[in-house]
Amino acid sequence: MSAELFWEEDYLPDVVFHMRRRDPAKVYDKDPNPFVWDRNTTSELFAGKKVIIFGLPGAFTPTCSNNQLPGFEEKYDDFIAAGIDEIWCTSVNDAFVMHCWAKDRGITKIKMLPDGNGEFAEKMGMLVDKSNLGFGKRSWRYAAIVDDMKIVKILEERGYPRDNHPKDPYGESSPENVYSVLQSIFVAQK
Repeated sequence: MSAELFWEEDYLPDVVFHMRRRDPAKVYDKDPNPFVWDRNTTSELFAGKKVIIFGLPGAFTPTCSNNQLPGFEEKYDDFIAAGIDEIWCTSVNDAFVMHCWAKDRGITKIKMLPDGNGEFAEKMGMLVDKSNLGFGKRSWRYAAIVDDMKIVKILEERGYPRDNHPKDPYGESSPENVYSVLQSIFVAQK
């Protein structure tokens, strides 16, 4: 059985994400740290919403920074017009790294989902060892189409998750492919 079929009737795992949010009581230009910690569960973030969650190996890495993240940012309005409420990018990186990466890449529409402990990736079955690259434990590259916590479709890259994979496959979880699959799902539902 492929991982894709396994996920079709499954739901997002409920984990706690350690996130940062801007504190409105603090003055951004004057306070050296205008952010506070927020702990959000999967259900708090995604219940009742149609979302795309795409996982990738790491912030500031070439394919993630040059293709996948900016590609989803560019196609964001197309996804929203197709009925998606939000798009989230997750990586086994902490909230500080995810924030700086989004800021560095000019990301304003995609929401960042830090998975610093790799708990979400692990429970999704997507945590892999990339010690061959000096990365340690990271997320396999994938994209999930989710409706009210139910995983409607998951698109994982070829070589589905394998420790110390010698390459960084990319294509199945590209925004173009995810959008195409999303369109076919909506056509099938009509």
